[in-house]
Amino acid sequence: MSSDVYDVVVVGAGPAGLTAAIYASRLKLRTLVVGAIPGGLLTEAYIIENYPGFKSIRGFELASRMVEHARECGAEILEGQKVVKARRAGELFEVETDWGEVYRSRALILAYGLKRRKLGVPGEEKLAGRGVSYCAVCDAPLFKGKVVAVVGGSDSAVTGALQLAEVAERVYIIYRRGKLRAEPVWVERALSNPKIEVIYNTNVVEIVGEEKLDHVILDSPYKGSRELKLDGLFVEIGFEPDPTLARQLGVELDEEGLIKVSPDCSTSVPGVFAAGDATTGSNKLRQVVTSAAEGAIAAESAYLYLAGQKVERR
Repeated sequence: MSSDVYDVVVVGAGPAGLTAAIYASRLKLRTLVVGAIPGGLLTEAYIIENYPGFKSIRGFELASRMVEHARECGAEILEGQKVVKARRAGELFEVETDWGEVYRSRALILAYGLKRRKLGVPGEEKLAGRGVSYCAVCDAPLFKGKVVAVVGGSDSAVTGALQLAEVAERVYIIYRRGKLRAEPVWVERALSNPKIEVIYNTNVVEIVGEEKLDHVILDSPYKGSRELKLDGLFVEIGFEPDPTLARQLGVELDEEGLIKVSPDCSTSVPGVFAAGDATTGSNKLRQVVTSAAEGAIAAESAYLYLAGQKVERR
C-alpha cells in the first residue's frame, strides 16, 4: 500500500474522469486517475463531430488531448490498471487495482463509465478475437477487402459501419428493428454508401466457425437463407453499467445499476462523487460533452466537500 494520501482519486480515465482531473488539479487538489485505458471508450470512437471546438476529430486524438491536458495540469494518471475494490477506511477511501496496489484518498470520484454489451449467443465467446470484434476502430484494418457485418443500430454501430466501409468489400448492418436509431447525419451517410446494406428486423442467434468465424445464423431469412457468410462480425449493441464498485461503497443505484447523483454530482455516500455515463446525470444523455461537464461539476463538489463547504447553487 502506498503511504501517500491523495485529495481525490478518480476511478476511470474517460472524458468524465479526465475532465474531473483537470478541474481538481487546477483547484490544487492532489489528484490520481486510475484507468485501464487513458481516454476510455473515447479512444474507440471513429469520428466525433459534436464536441464544441472540433468540427470533426478522431476519438483517439480527442482522448489523447484530454490525457495530455490533465497531465499538464498536474494530475497523475495510472495507466494499465483497473480498480477492482473500493472501500471506506476510517476517514479515508481506499481503492485496490487488479495489480494489487492500494491507493488512499480523502474523496473519491467514480467515473468508470459503461462496459460493452455482448450478444450472448452460441459461438460468441469462442470466436472473440477470431472474427468477432467489439471495436471497429481497433480492428477495421484487419478486414481489408473482406465481408463484414455490424450488429446494432446506434451511433456506434453506424459509424463503425462507415469506418469499415473504408476498407472492407461489403458491410452489412444487422438490426433488430425497422429503422436505424443513430443520428440522422450518420444514417444518411450509411444509407447512401454503396458498400453498406442494412438488414432490418433481424437478430444474430448463433456465430459459427472452427478456428475463425465462418458465418452467422439469423433468426429470419435474408435472400432465402438464414446463414450469412462473413469474415468479421462487429458487435455494437450498446453498453451497460458494472456497479460492483458502487455497491462495495454502499452507493445508491437506480434500477439499471446507474449511480444516483444529485445536481452537484454527489452520491448517497458523503465524499463519494460520480460523473459520466455510469450515472443518472444529464438526463442520461451519454455524450462526451455531458460526461466532461459532469466531471467538472464532480471535481468542484469534491473540492468544496474537502474544504468543508456546502455546495450551493443560485
